[in-house]
Amino acid sequence: MTASRPLEPASRAASLGSSRAGWSHRLSQEQIVLGVAILLVVIFSITLHGFATFGNAIALLNSVAVVGILSLGAAIVIIGRGLDLSQVASMVVGAAVAALMMSKGLALGWALLGGLTITTLIGLVNGIVIAFVEVPALFATLATNLLILGLARIVVFSGDFRIYLPKTEAATAFRALGRDVGGIPIPVLVFLGMALLVHLFLSRTRIGRLIYAHGDNPQAARESGIAVRPLTIVEYVLCADIGFIAGLVLMASLGDADAQIITGPMIFDVILVTVLGGVSLVGGRGSVYCVLAGSLLIGVILNGMTLMNLNNDIQNIVRGLVLLGAIVLDNRLHPRDEETARQGE
Repeated sequence: MTASRPLEPASRAASLGSSRAGWSHRLSQEQIVLGVAILLVVIFSITLHGFATFGNAIALLNSVAVVGILSLGAAIVIIGRGLDLSQVASMVVGAAVAALMMSKGLALGWALLGGLTITTLIGLVNGIVIAFVEVPALFATLATNLLILGLARIVVFSGDFRIYLPKTEAATAFRALGRDVGGIPIPVLVFLGMALLVHLFLSRTRIGRLIYAHGDNPQAARESGIAVRPLTIVEYVLCADIGFIAGLVLMASLGDADAQIITGPMIFDVILVTVLGGVSLVGGRGSVYCVLAGSLLIGVILNGMTLMNLNNDIQNIVRGLVLLGAIVLDNRLHPRDEETARQGE
């Protein structure tokens, strides 16, 4: 009988490398991001005074609630292999229209319906231009963003930058959206509630499954009988309308709708949260869990930098590096194959 020989050094190294590779491939991107977030929480709790407190934890969650809600809408579009750079603009305009209608003495329900109608129209325009005119989503929504900004400043904001909530009965009731329940800010509860609804929509409904199929392979989806063009419109309308909910939360918290937010970095934070968490720019991949993981990590990073008293320039540098790292990680985990390249991505 021949005795079994021990593995040669090269064979042992190959076996160990294969084991490590298998272990890394079993971890999803959102699990990696969640692990990094937990690690940073431990480090900041030890090194930063005031980080490991209940009040700071609530402030951290509250700071990412609006961006998190926006990211839920953005995730729907990105899973469908799209991109919406006009989401923040539609959010601000929808909230501003609601505030104007409340200042005219209209009931809260009518004011909210008016703002929702505006954001729905913006989503329809984006969807139609992208689906039927076949303008690439990046350029279509960039143009829409500039168009909304110009029209909003002239028509809605009347040359000003802000529209304040009036002192009416409807506005007083609306401000409750920015308060807290049992010490938990309502914006955080809205974010978690919206996360549950979007999760159920994407995982339990036929339209949600079609969105994944659309993003995974648009050509195959079209050949299998899926109405891809109307589905694209639905994706952009949902993105805009979810953004409107984020706008309501933000306006209730601040007491006004600020047009300057449109030109700020919020849309990049939305993309950062979504892509960092694991919603792939290739399309067809990602979930609400990705948005939650990305929101937590970005919240921890920004909160830590705030406690360190780092200025906005340094924070923007960190944002840019993290976004670049997220895109590189997405490209490594979800490489763009030849078929994807032929589809213009």
